[in-house]
Amino acid sequence: QVQPVESGGGSVQAGGSLRLSCVVSEYTYVNKCMAWFRQAPGKEREWAASIATVTGGTYYSDSVKGRFTVSGDSAKNEVNLLMNSLKPEDTAIYYCAASRGAFCSKEEGGYNNWGQGTQVTVSP
Repeated sequence: QVQPVESGGGSVQAGGSLRLSCVVSEYTYVNKCMAWFRQAPGKEREWAASIATVTGGTYYSDSVKGRFTVSGDSAKNEVNLLMNSLKPEDTAIYYCAASRGAFCSKEEGGYNNWGQGTQVTVSP
């Protein structure tokens, strides 16, 4: 299977914004759940947001709700994560992942196709 490819990471000051993108194959995108996970230094990888590509339903962890917006573009097989009001605690490697089926899990085990990750650094 084709691995998702993330882009858009970088460095920003607290309060700023970044937009991450993830491009996948059409097979990977259709009838799946696409998620963004993140792993901060010294911490476990955690789920941040998901989008069900069939229904467009979106889901967010409490830590990003109200600040991050996940969206999908079926014409491009692309999933985006718009991150606003960034905080230093958002600093992490952000991973795009595609689910095994259509269900949007909050657990890593629900996803079987992962990108390499993109670094996001938020300075105070």
